[in-house]
Amino acid sequence: MDRCTVPVPSRDSMEDVMRAKAPAIIVLGIVVGLAAGLGTYTFIYARGYSYFSNDPVACTNCHVMRGYYDGWTKSSHHAVATCNDCHTPPNLVGKYATKTANGFSHSLAFTRGAEPDAILIKARNHAVTEAACRNCHRETVSAMEAVHRGSGQRACTHCHGSVGHSEALASSHIPLSGE
Repeated sequence: MDRCTVPVPSRDSMEDVMRAKAPAIIVLGIVVGLAAGLGTYTFIYARGYSYFSNDPVACTNCHVMRGYYDGWTKSSHHAVATCNDCHTPPNLVGKYATKTANGFSHSLAFTRGAEPDAILIKARNHAVTEAACRNCHRETVSAMEAVHRGSGQRACTHCHGSVGHSEALASSHIPLSGE
């Protein structure tokens, strides 16, 4: 046998291999099909497509968000900012990465029946909101930091927790560590 010659499997042995793998391929196809079908159904049922918009009404798909939305409609920010302006980063990738991560965790909590009656903002999301406050109100923030120099940087929500939503929701605010 020449050193460069590679043995070619016979046609019969290839057919035997394909017959042996056929049940596994069929099972894999069924599992992938069920997962895709269930995922598509859930996405449509939960109106997941609405979260690609900038419409604040999309947030009310989840009943827990109704109070926050109602508070926003009465807030001073109603005419100038949507949910995405305050709760997602301004760049496209950051915006949809944040929406995806939050949507997944919220839907997981909802599916498990573990969604809280009052949503508590996570540290990462609080940082996004804080950055949005500081960006839109940079002149005011600069003036405030000059007055509070030496006391450490405070979160905007430390004093302005009801801005954007409502006083009732702000009173249920549980401070983040370091606030």
